[in-house]
Amino acid sequence: MVRFPLSLRTVEDLLHERGIDVCHESIRFWVDRFGPIFACEIKKRRSQAMRQHTQWRWHMAEVFVKINGVQHYLWRAIDHEGEVLEVYATKKQDKFMALKFLKKP
Repeated sequence: MVRFPLSLRTVEDLLHERGIDVCHESIRFWVDRFGPIFACEIKKRRSQAMRQHTQWRWHMAEVFVKINGVQHYLWRAIDHEGEVLEVYATKKQDKFMALKFLKKP
């Protein structure tokens, strides 16, 4: 997942302005290959920083959504700043399993 909503061609143009000539397909390859690694590192650092914050809290929100015409329950872990930490969708309203999923390390 890319943090900022930039298209591959926009990134290609930004790099070209800085003297780096690269194709947007190469950028797509880099995002696919290294994006999850960077996202995992950012998530680890952010969770460590949040744990050091004494007022850090999270709560679980339940939303009803329809996926292909079938009602599902979307469970979201939200921190004190309103950032969505994790998302879990179930067909049944099973709060215990959602909490177990959201609390896993």
